[in-house]
Amino acid sequence: MSSTPPPGSPPPGLDPERLRGFLDRERPGLVAGPLTARLIEGGRSNLTYGVTDGTGRWVVRRPPLGHVLATAHDMRREHRVISALRGTAVPVPETVALCEDESVLGAPFYVMEFVPGTPYRSAAELAPLGPARTREAVLGLVDTLVDLHAVDPAAVGLDDFGRPEGFLDRQLRRWGKQLAASRGRDLPGIDELHAALGRGLPASPAPAVVHGDYRLDNVLVGEDDRIKAVLDWEMSTLGDPLTDLGLLVMYSAPLELPDSPVSTTASAAGHPTPGELIERYAARSGRDTGAVSWYTAFAWFKLAVILEGIHYRYTLGQTVGAGFDRIGELVPVFIEHGLTTLQEG
Repeated sequence: MSSTPPPGSPPPGLDPERLRGFLDRERPGLVAGPLTARLIEGGRSNLTYGVTDGTGRWVVRRPPLGHVLATAHDMRREHRVISALRGTAVPVPETVALCEDESVLGAPFYVMEFVPGTPYRSAAELAPLGPARTREAVLGLVDTLVDLHAVDPAAVGLDDFGRPEGFLDRQLRRWGKQLAASRGRDLPGIDELHAALGRGLPASPAPAVVHGDYRLDNVLVGEDDRIKAVLDWEMSTLGDPLTDLGLLVMYSAPLELPDSPVSTTASAAGHPTPGELIERYAARSGRDTGAVSWYTAFAWFKLAVILEGIHYRYTLGQTVGAGFDRIGELVPVFIEHGLTTLQEG
């Protein structure tokens, strides 16, 4: 029996009539006619839908179907951080409404404005831009990250958005526990990497609003190659800003794996090198990036744990779709990159 809804029917998890009823109550006059909805592909965790009444366009975010971990899919947090950043130098969509009444769509959700733009997910998608425009877009990604980290959390009402004290230690312990929970095979080097990260824990700079999953396919790039909106704030918190830089640097390192199910944009012609990204971030933010190798190695470790979790669920028959059968091959590659990055640092 197919799980794909028939053509013209609403996507799973969003009833357009119930959504319209909610919006008519919360924002009278916003919607001018019947709503239609489509699922927007690409979200890693929370579900994203495009909604229109034929004139206006909006985006709805809700947790995945059958979610059980409320803290991992906290719509209030996402809505709060996007609303707080509106009016700063960080481009974010304007929020329309938050609904915590699960009787409307079966889970909490929020509605925001639709922002035109492209989330570039691979080098192939960047190719039509050409080297100069690709370089401009990726350097703009760094500049927007600097703008995010320059936001004073207290000034935008986010001073209680996280616990910055001991942030790195907690992160390392959290991902170590995650690894233990999804460990179904021997992974040479991963314990060594985890231990080395623990021994080399750097002193964090002043805390900032951290995105948590900052990369090119989590932003929308406009036709002028500028960042129009930063999306997917589900992992945002107050913490060490250099964790965002480390992740961005990791995603900018060529994986050199043909047909990899995990794509990066690093091999695109014109894409800045990791060193150029670090240099631009340091120059524009004024932060000391001397320990960036640790943060990048931590990003390799974190992604290795995430991929091992996906592989573990695949071996248990809990995942469906293309590419999952090859995820397990990537984990040793990420471990090796993490170890090498630490040694070179």
